[in-house]
Amino acid sequence: MVCPLHAAAWLRPPGHWRFCRARRRAARRAPPGPLRELLEAPMPPAGQPVVASRFLAVDLETTGLDPEHDRILSMGWVAMEGPRIDLATADQRLVRAEGPVPEASAVIHRITDQRAASGVPLDEALNALFHALAGRVMVAHHAALEIGFLEQACQRLYGVSAPLAIVDTLRLAETALRRAGQPIPAHGLRLHTLRARYNLPAYRAHDALFDAIAAGELFAALLSRQSPDGKLPLGRVLFRPAWLW
Repeated sequence: MVCPLHAAAWLRPPGHWRFCRARRRAARRAPPGPLRELLEAPMPPAGQPVVASRFLAVDLETTGLDPEHDRILSMGWVAMEGPRIDLATADQRLVRAEGPVPEASAVIHRITDQRAASGVPLDEALNALFHALAGRVMVAHHAALEIGFLEQACQRLYGVSAPLAIVDTLRLAETALRRAGQPIPAHGLRLHTLRARYNLPAYRAHDALFDAIAAGELFAALLSRQSPDGKLPLGRVLFRPAWLW
């Protein structure tokens, strides 16, 4: 099967080919289960309008910012049909901690040792996330963090990479502001700051589910500004990490 990303002529080689090849290779090596099903699921064509595409807004709460040394503590997600958020699909998993939760991180996300001990194993949480993500494009704010932790978890648990199609709302907002010639102050690209700029309400930060919904709402707001006619192709909003593209 020809990878649907090939349908977008503006995606210059070897980018789309590297991505598709990486997904096929990872799918062959992945054990049976949700990760393999995710990697084998058809991807939406890059030329397809964003409003007709399916997304999953995702957020991870972790013990720190280093995927090699820190751990995932919780995951939250909600499905989107184009810019529309389907709150009925909102879900989250608390992950059982492998060791004590650092006090500095517990203060931020309010996940204590006691709460973390009641969570599910990491592989069970990942299975739920990957099942929800199959056939969808992931949306995250500052997606490099989610990419790093999911990649590290997949390598450790399954011995494979997880090449995912991803939209990074931070990158989208930064690009839009720079093109408009608007200044970006210090911390101006943080999720709560951008939400305020786009007239979105305040929310409870550092909760995986609330942050996922907040990122999804920001994505919808960005789309309404960047593509009021709804014709923006999916490929124009995809985030492409250097290692993959």
